[in-house]
Amino acid sequence: MALMPVELCYATVASPVAAPSARRAPRRRAVVRCAASAPAPMGEKTEYRDGPLERAFMGLFARKMEKFAGRKKKPGPGGEEEKKAVWEWDYESFVDVSRRVMVGRSRAQQQEAVREVLLSMLPPGAPEQFKKLFPPTRWACEFNAALTVPFFHWLVGPSEVIEVEVDGVKQRSGVLIKKCRYLENSGCVGMCVNMCKIPTQSFFTDEFGLPLTMNPINPG
Repeated sequence: MALMPVELCYATVASPVAAPSARRAPRRRAVVRCAASAPAPMGEKTEYRDGPLERAFMGLFARKMEKFAGRKKKPGPGGEEEKKAVWEWDYESFVDVSRRVMVGRSRAQQQEAVREVLLSMLPPGAPEQFKKLFPPTRWACEFNAALTVPFFHWLVGPSEVIEVEVDGVKQRSGVLIKKCRYLENSGCVGMCVNMCKIPTQSFFTDEFGLPLTMNPINPG
């Protein structure tokens, strides 16, 4: 299965139409691009050497997601699998939890589960504070693009900040993901769409006030 490159685009909605004297100019957009290349030869997955910090992120997200996942049984006769400590998770088990969240749920329910997980990772009032600290200015867009590279390496793999053109202005608010780790490991387009693409778009748009779209692009 070839992995389709994706373009992620943060964009704010223009202010509502008001009297001519009170009109405001539309706000600037920020762009993030994800170019997911083809899988490794012979179906082999890219090898990652995850450290304690990466495993901690996997564990934190996975344990939140477990609340929405079906129960996993131990092989053979016996009870349920014992609860893992945060540092005991790896990427395969993180993806496995994502699959179990999908079981028995409609697409809308899967997306809502991810939204709840993302909200549960934030302290109370965080979305409102984000809107105040990061209005959709050029600086905020470039700053968040720079943060994306180190903080989401564990989830999507290597990425880099790139220059993009936004409303005719060039700025370093793009992020190029060289090969999406999540899609490569899950091997499921439906999982990518319903457990990542759509809920992530909705989360940034509805909770952070920063509209986000993720669209396939042709590799350059």
